[in-house]
Amino acid sequence: MTRSFHSLSLGAVLLAASALTAPAALAQEAPMAGMHMMQAPPSLNLSAHGEVRMAPDMATITFGVVTEAPTAAEAMRSNAARMNEVMAALRRAGIAERDVQTSGLNLSAQYDYVQNEPPRLRGYQANNRVTVTINDLSRVGTTADAVVAAGVNQIDGISFGLKDSSAAEDRARQLAVRNLQAKAALYAQALGVPLAGIRSLTESGGYSPRPPQPMYARAEMAMDSGSTPVAVGELTVRIDITGVYDLGR
Repeated sequence: MTRSFHSLSLGAVLLAASALTAPAALAQEAPMAGMHMMQAPPSLNLSAHGEVRMAPDMATITFGVVTEAPTAAEAMRSNAARMNEVMAALRRAGIAERDVQTSGLNLSAQYDYVQNEPPRLRGYQANNRVTVTINDLSRVGTTADAVVAAGVNQIDGISFGLKDSSAAEDRARQLAVRNLQAKAALYAQALGVPLAGIRSLTESGGYSPRPPQPMYARAEMAMDSGSTPVAVGELTVRIDITGVYDLGR
């Protein structure tokens, strides 16, 4: 009799627990069922870009003086004397001190290598390089000639740029958005669905100066009657955008 009573009691407890948990389980399943019924609205993920071409208004030249001597001290002393002449030539050319920056200073031992023999010290090489910003493009060729005449024997390259690229970038943004809108409208028309609002828009790109282009220096530059010709060309400012548009049903 006692065993039957315990069995009935345990069964009643389990039944009561099931009755309590059943509504909670149903309450959890109901939102899940609703979530499965919801679908993300159709959308378009598109990319476009805008480009603006502009004439540069500044140039940057990197050049240097390379000297060799039997000793390190002699190499540095000779290099300093020639670099002082170069700095004086830059001042005479109208280049402000704030537009001249040392970009490299190196001293290294130089060896001669002969097969089956140990390297032999030939001397030392000093290399002093500067980067010059030229804000008047009409002076690019004459400045190059002036520094070569003063002792420069290495020109690494020249690059052209913009002092302020914000106006060109804003114009490129407008063109990029216009192209993106036109592309979205075309897709919506082809699909036969209305175009809703834009969900997101991201941007990349922008203005970046061209990498320096080689410009070879020769000692006979300074002997020519005319200055070294330099073609500035045009720069391209490009903005890339990606947009997600919602489509109507």
